[in-house]
Amino acid sequence: MSRNAPRTALFLALLAAGVTAHAQDAAHAQSSATPLAPVSVQAAPERHGASVGSIDGASLHDTPASVSVIDRRQLDDRQPRSISDLAKLDASMGDSYASVGYYQDTTIRGYALDLATGFRINDLTVAGAQRFGLENKQSVQILKGLAGLDAGVVAPGGVVNFVTKRPAKVRSVTLGTDSYGSRYTAVDLGGWLTPTFGLRFNGAWEGIHSYVDHANGRRNFYALAADWKISDRAVLRLDSDYQTVAQRSVSGYQLLGGTTLPAHPSRTQMLGYEPWQLPVGIESSNTSARLDYHFSDQWNLRLAAGHSRSVIQDNVAFAYGCFYTAACANGATPGNYFAPNGDYDIYDYRSPDDTRNNDEAKATLIGHVETGALRHTLSLGVDAFRRTVDQRPDVYDYVGSANIDQRNPPVYAPSPNQPGPSARRLTSWQRSALAQDRVQFGDHWQVLAGARFLRLDERAYDSAGAPERHTRFSQTLPQAAVLWQPTDDVTGYVSYSESLSLGQEAPYWTSNDGEILPPLLSRQIETGVKVDTDEGVSLSAALFRIRRPYQFAQPDASAAGYTFVQRGQAVHTGLELGAHGQVTDHLRIDASAAWLRARAQNTGTPSYEGHQVVNVPALRTSVFAEYTLPALPKLALLGGWRYSGAKAATADDRTRVSAYNVFDAGLRYRGRFMDHALTWRLMVNNVFDRFYWRDTGSAFGDYYLFPSAPRLARLSVTWDF
Repeated sequence: MSRNAPRTALFLALLAAGVTAHAQDAAHAQSSATPLAPVSVQAAPERHGASVGSIDGASLHDTPASVSVIDRRQLDDRQPRSISDLAKLDASMGDSYASVGYYQDTTIRGYALDLATGFRINDLTVAGAQRFGLENKQSVQILKGLAGLDAGVVAPGGVVNFVTKRPAKVRSVTLGTDSYGSRYTAVDLGGWLTPTFGLRFNGAWEGIHSYVDHANGRRNFYALAADWKISDRAVLRLDSDYQTVAQRSVSGYQLLGGTTLPAHPSRTQMLGYEPWQLPVGIESSNTSARLDYHFSDQWNLRLAAGHSRSVIQDNVAFAYGCFYTAACANGATPGNYFAPNGDYDIYDYRSPDDTRNNDEAKATLIGHVETGALRHTLSLGVDAFRRTVDQRPDVYDYVGSANIDQRNPPVYAPSPNQPGPSARRLTSWQRSALAQDRVQFGDHWQVLAGARFLRLDERAYDSAGAPERHTRFSQTLPQAAVLWQPTDDVTGYVSYSESLSLGQEAPYWTSNDGEILPPLLSRQIETGVKVDTDEGVSLSAALFRIRRPYQFAQPDASAAGYTFVQRGQAVHTGLELGAHGQVTDHLRIDASAAWLRARAQNTGTPSYEGHQVVNVPALRTSVFAEYTLPALPKLALLGGWRYSGAKAATADDRTRVSAYNVFDAGLRYRGRFMDHALTWRLMVNNVFDRFYWRDTGSAFGDYYLFPSAPRLARLSVTWDF
């Protein structure tokens, strides 16, 4: 049987269902057409609640920060499967070591998120070293910029918060495939068992056929949500999900000789592939409980606790550097890049049972008080966050070398060495208290002032479990904002905030290999405007500047040639524009644009000064439109356009990757089958099969190049039975 037989069978089954649905639609329309009086319906535009960036639960319209929301409609139509796919939906985001087959990171405003603290589910921090399932998510909130008051120790770019679906009367099944033969099934089942207790289950089973050779995989995902209305005053919300993923990880390219882009890169080749290479396995779970208690109309209490766990089984034939190749033997070429002729080394890398645990508990008391003409919204809270990392001493052994032009690298024997026993590598505690006062003056002005007092206690251990580092410090992080609201639909704001992020570890090829640099204090000032039109379109603009100490490998006279330091400032100045909503009765648009000037200043290294930071384009746009045909109201045309300016691939900006435009197109058809809704979705990404370098970022001090995905079509059908 051909390997395409399952794909063909599924496609024919979906096609048959579609034909039947269309025929039943026509018959139903002819038999039941009854003239009705016209009905006029008007609805106010939806205003999303913001649990990120607003500890008092204010709406996004009243939040003095740039926050975008990717809602369930976009998730269904665009059919993203990864963090890299989500990054395409907002111009402020980008890839950051987003390898196929591995857990992925992203950038916001030019800063890579900290995988330990940059991702949340229902506003509770989760382990970022996992593949996030989107089937049980109602929306994805992207908080851009500093959030020191609400988030504590985070990277200055922002936070990604996943908001889960709540119990509702729903029964649906989705079947899908793509142009490479992947198989996808998802179910969404929910309801209220009693007037006060409801459940919702989401499950997904995916057979991944990757566009990269040897990178097929599988994914199983299960999620359960429960709401219990304990009384008129108290509501308890529970969430839990579990996922397993197995897929070979794809190594990135590197600059040839540290200066030159590969001339003929392949998007489908797995560099360094060895037949003994096993898939990377990632098993993750996230569980949380939230209690909302209303003492009165003026005072509310929020309690929340969560546990997140990710276990990674790293198995990679890793393509990296050229230390052992003849082309780099003379020392003229840096060994942490590919050789000038395209030679590279292959390492047997195994790190099983890499376990990351995040535990967090928080309590927030919110009250409304009037003092004369002033109306106060007071928020008082405490937060405790614990993070642990357990690892086994890994195997990272050279096994042979290959060349980027070899479609099938030579087969080498794996290393005979085995990983050691598991040991605690990190224990980190963050304890904090916070307070904020939102003061409203009349009908048009609000002032926010608050601070978080944070205490960090972090212990790191070597591979044998012996103490290696103990970091303790305390910091007060202020935040303030002024909002002007001339009408209910317009908000202008100016805000100032400070935040902390942890220092990075020096790469092994620097003179201070393994040293953890001190925590970094970031400062941000932002001004913006938000407008909700009567037609249901939300417009936004934000102008910001973020300053943070610059971390980099500084060339020097040491034996290694580089020392990893914090010196000077990384200054990111940007402008973000957004437009989201129903433009006309038939046209809806989600559009964003981000202009960003990211520069290193006062570094003491002239060749690094005044250049755009690596992997950060000066301009990025993302536009997605949905047009419903007036003559065929059940059929919608979907189209997208993404643009990225040129990006630096080296710190001195001597090597850059080209700018690119990418176009997407699709269709959505809403019909009926057996008197139940049947929705077809076809989405074709990269319609013109454009090649581009999507990621030129760094990881652990090294720089990698990841090529774009080729043209990819995804087809799905959802039946609400």
